[in-house]
Amino acid sequence: MRSVLVASLVLLASATQAQAPAAAPASAATPAPAAAQAPADSDASGQDVPPVQDMSPPTTPAQPVPICANALPPLRTPVAFMPGELLEFDLDAMGANAGKMTMKVQRPDKGALPVQIEAQTNTFFSKVRRVKGVGVSYLHPRTLRPSRYTEDSTENEVRRTADVAFGAKDRTVKVDYVVGQKPGHYDYTYDKDALDVAGAIYLMRQLPMKEGLSVCFDVYGIRRLWRLQGTVVKREHVSLPVGEFDAWYLTGTAVRLDRPKQKREVHVWISDDARRLPLVAVGTLDLGAVRATLTAYSRPGEKEKRATKGKEELKW
Repeated sequence: MRSVLVASLVLLASATQAQAPAAAPASAATPAPAAAQAPADSDASGQDVPPVQDMSPPTTPAQPVPICANALPPLRTPVAFMPGELLEFDLDAMGANAGKMTMKVQRPDKGALPVQIEAQTNTFFSKVRRVKGVGVSYLHPRTLRPSRYTEDSTENEVRRTADVAFGAKDRTVKVDYVVGQKPGHYDYTYDKDALDVAGAIYLMRQLPMKEGLSVCFDVYGIRRLWRLQGTVVKREHVSLPVGEFDAWYLTGTAVRLDRPKQKREVHVWISDDARRLPLVAVGTLDLGAVRATLTAYSRPGEKEKRATKGKEELKW
């Protein structure tokens, strides 16, 4: 789940060097000291296992990541999605089918709009890495900024949970997590905007797309805070088994705030219509390139659309 979400977003965005617009050089907002030492990974029996992801506490880098030149632009209206919308994706890694992912908009809950991403590797890819999990972002229904993000996943029999609180007033991101049976906590400070890997895709659907539009924001993924700088490259036609679309192509690079040498490149195609569907997301991770491709979508009041056999023109 962690790899899938970061590939899809890290929003973008949860690792080819496409260049995003450079931000004005200045001192960056940096993570605050961790409140607790991060534990080592452990398996179901309690035995230590080699960590899949770096578990060291966040540190302030010698060369901070440049701050965002601007906050995110005002979002377009009306909102392109609604409770009950369900999107289904095929996941590919290293050129092979790796599993399935779904994205669902849930009913409003206590003033928030929950959006859920669920992913699971298939039998074939589970021989490389077994992943099953779900992430939920609780978004403000108008601004689409998160107030909370939760994640519950199992990777190679190790359960990992995270509960992330976003503080808009003091620009904080507080992370409580458990790996195996060992808890940990991180405190971060973000720059102008902070999202999570699940909700970021939905906010991107509301961007006022135009060629050359630059975006910059901080995004939470895999217990870390990343700064994503990206741009809307162009409008192009995309042919997929699920349909023909005119789409906006966005590309960007996410840099880990406490370790700027660690970067993740992301490419996203979003349909240029009233639905603003996320068609394809490609990211790079430790396993190589990972791609999520839309294969079905259903929306209240509309007929379900599923992929049929046909030519796919979007290569990666």
